[in-house]
Amino acid sequence: MTAGVREEPREAVRPRTPRRLPLPTLLALLVGSAGVGYRLALLFAGVPPTNSDEATMGLAALHIARGDGFPVWFYGQAYMGTLEAYLAAPLVALAGPSVLVLRLPTLALYALFLLLSWRLTRRLGGDRWYALLVVAVLALGADRVVKNQLIAGGGYPELNPAGAALALLTVGLCVTGAGARLPRWAAWGLISGVLLWVDPLILPYVLTLGALLVARRWRELAGRAGVVLTGALLLGAAPMLVDSIRHGRNPVAAVLAAGGTGSPADWADRLHGALVLGPPLAMGFCSPGRCATWQLWWAVAFPVLLVLAALTAWLTLRRTSGGPGSPERVSAGVRLALLGGAAGVLGAYAVSNAAGQTPIESSRYLSCLAVAVPALLWPLWQAARRPAVRVAGVAAVAVLAGVLGTGAVATVDVVRAAPAVHAEADRHRSLVDTLGALDVRNVRGGYWTCNRLTYATGENVVCAVVDDDLTPGFDRLPAYRREVAADPDAAWVAQAGSPLAARLDERVGAESGALDVVAVAGWRIYLPRR
Repeated sequence: MTAGVREEPREAVRPRTPRRLPLPTLLALLVGSAGVGYRLALLFAGVPPTNSDEATMGLAALHIARGDGFPVWFYGQAYMGTLEAYLAAPLVALAGPSVLVLRLPTLALYALFLLLSWRLTRRLGGDRWYALLVVAVLALGADRVVKNQLIAGGGYPELNPAGAALALLTVGLCVTGAGARLPRWAAWGLISGVLLWVDPLILPYVLTLGALLVARRWRELAGRAGVVLTGALLLGAAPMLVDSIRHGRNPVAAVLAAGGTGSPADWADRLHGALVLGPPLAMGFCSPGRCATWQLWWAVAFPVLLVLAALTAWLTLRRTSGGPGSPERVSAGVRLALLGGAAGVLGAYAVSNAAGQTPIESSRYLSCLAVAVPALLWPLWQAARRPAVRVAGVAAVAVLAGVLGTGAVATVDVVRAAPAVHAEADRHRSLVDTLGALDVRNVRGGYWTCNRLTYATGENVVCAVVDDDLTPGFDRLPAYRREVAADPDAAWVAQAGSPLAARLDERVGAESGALDVVAVAGWRIYLPRR
């Protein structure tokens, strides 16, 4: 009966079946990749539109790449560090100045944020399906969201991955029995220090997560851990500290002054901008440049959910048995800290003049509310997974569907607006090409024209800022104004139909000292008559 059967040696190793990713993890990977791919496609389409502020960061990257300077602050001010310029400088050195090379590092930061958010959700007790939901919400990209994530204009793209990293490190430091603590303390301090230099908008998260660490690990902080954390924090903040000492600058005062200029905004306007427009814009529920009435439902849902999520985390802390380092208690504590940080971010924005004066544009100050998404949506997920409480479950599913549906509609609106944005970028390239053909090297133009033009040409064209009445405007790099002033043949550049173009058209004529005009698609170039 055993004829023809060969006995395998016992020590023979059987081939192992390749380990497959669980379905929700695989789906999260696909959804995250789609989110990154969508943003990469936007970059190639020139979306979101660039501006002179982003070009200012590009000029800093250009100077770093050439070794012409190593700026600490965004040119023309004493706050907002230039980390994005240092990240982009190697690419600018290799490929030359362009919007794309400026934004590839910010795209990488977004991909890192997705990965860290997925990991954070899992460490906070969420199952793989909930982690998939969080990734799906963060993969959507409405107008204000993609601007915050992709435009290298200073501060915003790096805030969210840094905040998620701090939360993950906090979980690891608070859980009982976690090893290799000193490197984690060093990483926590270094990230916090860098954030203080780059942009203090995320400071509420640093404070709430730091308070949790002090409450849970104060004995460690009283020893070597405290020394390591402090040293790393000072190292991360070193650019800010050294510059402040050398030049007597106060970045804190500069940041406070940037919260809105002019006369103070009315409190009704501030609260409307912060509590009605702010959360939907920050969450990615609004169309490009505006919020339709139906898209404002999140303004009601957000504070309710914030309170509900905080109450859930607090009750978990009170009811969960085990020591302070148990995973359940740590998860609840970190969720509560994230929600407290989100509330702090919203509160700081509400008291600023910017919330009342420019609510649509300044809602970028709320971009780091996304860090709290794993904690914010947790009660909804819990209710949706409990069929015994039918009414609550149905309501939770409806809200989650509303989050995904509203975000998807706003994302589609961005795609629809992309051709118009791409066409504007093409017109600007025509302007650059025409200036090169005319051999123009020095020009005057509006603020939103100048640095964009100078960066696009790699400083082959230098632009000095003028206001609509032709008087000198705000130059972030004063050297440009001096160079333009020394050129008697300096030209003028203005967008067709703008007030500046209308004023310059008055000087067009055949008489001596008048201007000749060259029309380019969407632009007008004014050349002094020789």
